[in-house]
Amino acid sequence: MRFNKLDLNLLVALNALLTERNISRAAEKLYLSQPATSGALSRLRAYFNDELLVPSGRQLMLTQRAKELVDPVREVLMRIDTTIAAQPQFDPATESRVFTLLVSDYTSTVLIPTLLAELYREAPNLRIRLRNQAERPDEVLEQGEADFLVIPSQYLAKDHPSAALFEEDYLCVTWEGNSRVKERLTFDDYLACGHVIATFEHTNPLSTFDGWFMESFDVKRRVEVTAPTLSALPSMVIGTDRIATVHRRIALRAQATLPIKVWEPPPRIPRLVQMLQWHKHRSNDPAIRWIRDKIVTAAAGV
Repeated sequence: MRFNKLDLNLLVALNALLTERNISRAAEKLYLSQPATSGALSRLRAYFNDELLVPSGRQLMLTQRAKELVDPVREVLMRIDTTIAAQPQFDPATESRVFTLLVSDYTSTVLIPTLLAELYREAPNLRIRLRNQAERPDEVLEQGEADFLVIPSQYLAKDHPSAALFEEDYLCVTWEGNSRVKERLTFDDYLACGHVIATFEHTNPLSTFDGWFMESFDVKRRVEVTAPTLSALPSMVIGTDRIATVHRRIALRAQATLPIKVWEPPPRIPRLVQMLQWHKHRSNDPAIRWIRDKIVTAAAGV
């Protein structure tokens, strides 16, 4: 199909190329061969009379015209997907669509098991894909690669609707045999202990809000262990004089089974407000509305 002499199928290829800025990755996303994707780029260049992507070292860079096309092309495809491709009816008992949630390690631990059980009772054929939070979750949402974000309030994308899920604060965790911290945890103790913290592949701050807060107040912790998970941090202080600062729900769950003690953090950390967010063009999708309500209900029981 053509509109104003443009093959509309090329818009999908253009979106992938503008997003990936790499012909091989765009080809994988489009389920096309590299030669076919290169051919699509050639036709797009001819139509727009612009190179669109130009080599710069080992990367492809967007021209100014290409930068101007990023948001409009994404917007057009999202509108098509949500107004034409979306099903007007939704039956939980028979629905088998795949829904993608962008979640942190923390969310996977405290919310997702309850949610999955709730969904299974009413929509057993529904398929859920959990993805780790990326460095720019707002871009993943914009590109339509996730149906929902579960994310702290300060990282919400400003142009999309959201709903509050629950609040959370933090506790410090030490081994019960810690030789430094025995009766109380002082601020000096907190700074003197070696710290166990979570770090992630994309240096993602979303799951380490305590670290963001500490650095913002110029409090330097001596980090001795880094791990790619939040939920395992309490077990990593056992047998040492180290300390971990984790979400209260994670700390209390760990305390029930591990030889650890929990303490209120000497530097008071603001409460975290966990939010649910979805794309503005999908607000009228009955499936999105139904799952949104189920997530909010599951969060109320957390």
